[in-house]
Amino acid sequence: MGRIYTIVNQKGGVGKTTTAINLGAYLGYFGQRVLIVDIDPQANATSCLGIDKQTVNGGAYNVLIGAQPILSQILHNPRFKISILPSTPALAGAEIELIDMQNREFTLKNVLEPVKFRYDYILIDCPPSLGLLTLNGLVAAANGVLIPVQCEFLPLEGLGQLTTTINLVKSSLFGSLQIRGVILTMFDRRTNLAADVVREVRNHFGDRVFDAIIPRSIRLAEAPSYGLPISVYAPDSIAAHAYKALARELLLADQVQIPIVQETN
Repeated sequence: MGRIYTIVNQKGGVGKTTTAINLGAYLGYFGQRVLIVDIDPQANATSCLGIDKQTVNGGAYNVLIGAQPILSQILHNPRFKISILPSTPALAGAEIELIDMQNREFTLKNVLEPVKFRYDYILIDCPPSLGLLTLNGLVAAANGVLIPVQCEFLPLEGLGQLTTTINLVKSSLFGSLQIRGVILTMFDRRTNLAADVVREVRNHFGDRVFDAIIPRSIRLAEAPSYGLPISVYAPDSIAAHAYKALARELLLADQVQIPIVQETN
């Protein structure tokens, strides 16, 4: 059965979608069957893989409201070695429609049941908010939550609110919910503040902070405009090496054997 991780942070612009796409791409690079679930109405993860969200017929919206089975909506990209349940702006309406549904917080968890045996990793990309869609993502996080934290002051300040929400969900809906790991993103080694944030996060979360640190990178910022993960767009960049290290670190911690990958030019 596949591991299900939810990537969440109520603060926008911290590298959440970037992490979902590029971690997923490198897990695929290491031979894992990967599904990215885009439940953000902004559909950024969908766009980052070169999919025009305006052409998606249903996607996560239709799946969550029960209009279509999930298998019919999953798209596979053999070049990137990952699959995606795409999103559309219509998904914003699902948050309203879910309100009247029974056990609405468990909707995503339930719709993933038919496919969780088909994938080694399922990564859920949540909206930058703590609404009902994110709540569904937390309840579906069978193996824990991954929290990207931008190495600046304000994102660090918002961690308290997020951890409070996670603890509330754990106490009221999903007793096994845990923080699987914190991912430090947008690190600028030229600033003292970035180093201070890294130190503060490590002091607070201890060994739950990944060793791999994702740097600020022009290449990483450019890749989505080409619809490519960094592993394809700029595989020799420092950001690519950082995400490869992150994927390797996650696999080792999950006790997954990492194959030797033959590099191709």
